[in-house]
Amino acid sequence: MPRFYCPGALRPGLDLDLPPGAARHVQVLRLQPGEGITLFNGQGGEWRATIARMGRSDVAVTVGEHSALEREAPNAVHLALGMPANERMDWLVEKATELGVASIQPLMTAHAVLRLSGERADKKRAHWEAIAAAACEQCGRNRVPVVHPVQTLPKWLEQDASRVTRRLVLSLAEGTRDIAQARQDPQECVVLSGPEGGLSRDEDAQARAAGFAPVTLGPRILRAETAALAALVLLAG
Repeated sequence: MPRFYCPGALRPGLDLDLPPGAARHVQVLRLQPGEGITLFNGQGGEWRATIARMGRSDVAVTVGEHSALEREAPNAVHLALGMPANERMDWLVEKATELGVASIQPLMTAHAVLRLSGERADKKRAHWEAIAAAACEQCGRNRVPVVHPVQTLPKWLEQDASRVTRRLVLSLAEGTRDIAQARQDPQECVVLSGPEGGLSRDEDAQARAAGFAPVTLGPRILRAETAALAALVLLAG
């Protein structure tokens, strides 16, 4: 059954117009009144719904019963990412959502090519939120991961270091342990991963000083987006 993200309050018996993006998708699929779809609002569970009316550019539905079905990863993993350039960040957000990431924190770091601030940063964040929602429609998740506002690494470390007890940083410097060892202690965690070129030595040191334990994915040097996703898969369970 087709799935659509419909933010806002949903309840059985509610009549509503689908958001424009979902309405266009229903029309592209050539669905007809009386046919069923699935709605989710990102806050947990999903609703059966029935198409009530097809307009030229709008689609009205009636919300049916709610199911508390969840498809979340066993362990909540939050990714803090030095933003890779071009479309790689879009791809990373999509795949991380499919793989069960709990939240995504885009970061500006010393080696990052992508620099965002002000209105441009807000637009990029909205773009990534839309990508995450679309990925949830495709993969069956009923909770859309939070995409936080873009921050600099020092500011984020100062504000966020104490929110999640278990903190890991992907590091190429000395003193790392294999991430497989960290995997043996399943619990909520935040993983800090650098952009192309990784974190600078100063940034690595700042992360360690903020309580981030340095871990490695092995002897091979992976692309920025590959490394973050590999860590997510290993730790999410």
